[in-house]
This record gives sequence, C-alpha cells and structure tokens, in this order.
Amino acid sequence: MTVSADNAFSALGLNDRLVERMARDGITEPFPIQSATIPDALAGRDVLGRGQTGSGKTLAFGLPMLARLEGRKANARKPRAVILVPTRELAMQVHDALEPLAHVIGVRIKLVAGGLPYHKQISALERGVEVLVATPGRLTDLVDRGSCDLSEVEVAVLDEADHMCDMGFLPAVTELLDHTPKGGQRLLFSATLDGDVDKLVRGYLTDPVTHSTSDATASVTTMEHHVWLVKPAHKAPVTAALASREGRTVVFVRTKLGADRIALQLREQGVRAAALHGGLAQGARNRTLAAFKDGHVPVLVATDVAARGIHVDDVSLVVQVDPPADHKDYLHRSGRTARAGGTGTVITLALPHQRRMVDRLTAAAGVDATPEQVSPHDDALLQVTRGAVPSGVVVAERDLFPPRRADRTDRPRRSGGYAGRREGGPRQGGPRREGGYAGRRDGAAPRGPRQPR
Repeated sequence: MTVSADNAFSALGLNDRLVERMARDGITEPFPIQSATIPDALAGRDVLGRGQTGSGKTLAFGLPMLARLEGRKANARKPRAVILVPTRELAMQVHDALEPLAHVIGVRIKLVAGGLPYHKQISALERGVEVLVATPGRLTDLVDRGSCDLSEVEVAVLDEADHMCDMGFLPAVTELLDHTPKGGQRLLFSATLDGDVDKLVRGYLTDPVTHSTSDATASVTTMEHHVWLVKPAHKAPVTAALASREGRTVVFVRTKLGADRIALQLREQGVRAAALHGGLAQGARNRTLAAFKDGHVPVLVATDVAARGIHVDDVSLVVQVDPPADHKDYLHRSGRTARAGGTGTVITLALPHQRRMVDRLTAAAGVDATPEQVSPHDDALLQVTRGAVPSGVVVAERDLFPPRRADRTDRPRRSGGYAGRREGGPRQGGPRREGGYAGRRDGAAPRGPRQPR
C-alpha cells in the first residue's frame, strides 16, 4: 500500500517497507516512547527508556533494531541481536509483534524460552537467526551447551529490566551481556530505573540517552483507583460480583493455589474464569492466554509472575484480591488496564487489618485513594458492576475453552519416532542414543533433522 505523506513513522527515518507493513495494520501514529527513542536508536546510541507496560516499548526497540539488521545475515549459531525478557509469555508476545515486520525485510527471528522444545531452537540456530527473543534461563542453557554464540551480537535489548531483576535474573543477564561484544548497542527499557536496574545501566550502557514518558507512579488520568475494605466473609461474593460484569477482568492473587481456588470459586458461581500461574504446563498457559485474548474466557485469575506476559489492550478492570507485596507490584498490576491510551479501573480489596499496609503501598505508587467500607450490596459495588450478578450456573473447567483441532500435537507419537521412543527400549538396528535429539551428553552438536519421507 502507499504510505501517506503525513505518516509519522516515516518521518522518524524508518525503512519504507517497515512503515508500509505497519500502515497495512493501521499503525501510523507512534506512541510517545516510540517518537522519543526511535531516532536515537536508529543513530546507534545506547538508549535508556522508562515507561509503563502498554506504552509501546516493543516497537520502540524493535523497529530500529530491525532497520539496522536489514541485509545483515547471521552465521550459524551466531545471532546479530538478542532481546531478553523475563517470562515466556512476554517473549511470545514480543516475537509475535515483531515477526511480521521482520518477515517483510528478510530478517529471521526465533523465540527461545523454557517450556518449548530444545531441538527446534537448536535447529533454527544452526540454520542462522538474526534476532533471538529469549528468556535468560533458556538462552544461558543454549550458550553453555555451545548451541548459541553471542560474540557477533550487534544489538542487545533488555525489556522490562526491573521485572527481570525482581525475579532474580540479574546474574544471568549480566553473564549473557558479558558474552556480547563491548562495542554493541544496548537498549534498556524498564518501568523503574532504580536498584539493580541502575547497576545494569552503569555497567553495560555507554553514554545512554534517557527518555521517560511517565513517572514511576500509577496513572491518575486514565485509571480510577479504589481501595475497598471488606470483611473476610464478604471477600468472595464481592470478587464474584466484580468478575460478573461486562468486559475483561484480571484478578490478582498471591499464590498458585490461591489462583486455582479463586478461579474454581468463580466458576461455581457461573463466571467463566481461568487461572494462570507458573505451575501450569506451557501448553495450558498458552491456551488460557489465547482464550482470554479472544474473549472466550473474560476473567483471568493470575499470580504476579505469570501476569507479566499479559499484554491485552482492552482489560477494563483489575481486581487485587490479595494486596501486592510492594508499590512496584502495584504499578505492574495496574498496568494491565488503561493500555494504549485506554481507560480502566483498579480495585484493591483489603481486610481491616491490612489497611495501614495498603495505605503505604498506594502512597508509594502515587495513588490517592481513600479506603471505603464495601459490602456485597453497596452502591460502590453496583456502580462498577452495573447490577450484574453471577448466574449461579456452574461452569465446568472442560467447557472453558473451544474444542481443540485434531492436529499433530493432539495425536500420539509413533513409537520409535524422531522424538525418541517413550518406553525407553532400544531402537532396531542399534543402541539408542542418549538424550535423544536434544543433544548428546558429551556436549557435541546434535544431528540434523531427518529428511521428510
């Protein structure tokens, strides 16, 4: 399609094919973080960007990175750019956002994260990949086994650096950065720039240009913040009433067991709710996120770690059934709503003995919300739910998701197939190789995939 003369991305100096591909999707006006950082990143500067989730950071680092790599093919096992993110879900979202753009300019991009098959990642690296979107743990494994070499990385991106540090990934991140050339470009994006993030900045960025699109406080212009004091017996019915309203809702809890328990309680009240936490298999997490995005499951009950990969623009309500551990978690949770210029509501439920703690949290997060007593039939609740009440018709967990297609992943593996026999017996014609295709234990590179029959 023809790019209009007033296309703001084109004015930033981006490749015409990238601009055209975004225009096909109706993306013609950059967000503030993109307008601020893209020119400096295109110029090769190290960039330090601060912005809340939903501020458009993926394209802010992705577009100049792709523009730089156009026409620069990677050697086997030696990517030219690495994007480090804290969770598998976020890695998937970043990959999905950048893959169509990478495709139009001939840049190969690969997702590298835990819970996904090793052999596909190793095979892609053997063929050559320009961009890796990776979680620190899996990329460290691939580097240690010799399947990935970071010595030719030209651009290293740290996305949600504060969350990576909070999750204990700082040693892994610094070790990976030490494997990259010192003269490479670094792009670091984070909601906050203190503590361990500051150590990363001082240790690995050279004369960075800093751009901030928001303070490290919750938005007071696009979000409504409420603190509701509830009695222990009222917590469950208030949560069920809030979850019964129209629109997408994210319910935050502290533990995996809490997520499963509250999701079950909501389904027993007739609410289509699913749990998302680190104890689920990757396939189950992907299926739950997909159902939430397409609206089949409008209520997601999540822990903090799992929810760091939720990037859905039309979440209109965040309910904190368990108050967050600190103000950073409050900012992260509230950032699930009012994304991409939208509006939203954040409601924190607090038991009477939690009032002082919640007061300190909200003050540190820059939120001015006066706690108010709320019961299941109060006007404050009705204003949010607009009179919605749970149906009381139990929703079975098996009925939450649309039927799965009968594809290869649903069919049982053939005994002795490429992935290795499940019963562990020897293959006919010779002894079984140790470890299957994922790699020999002596560290040698695995054999290539079999040719199709």
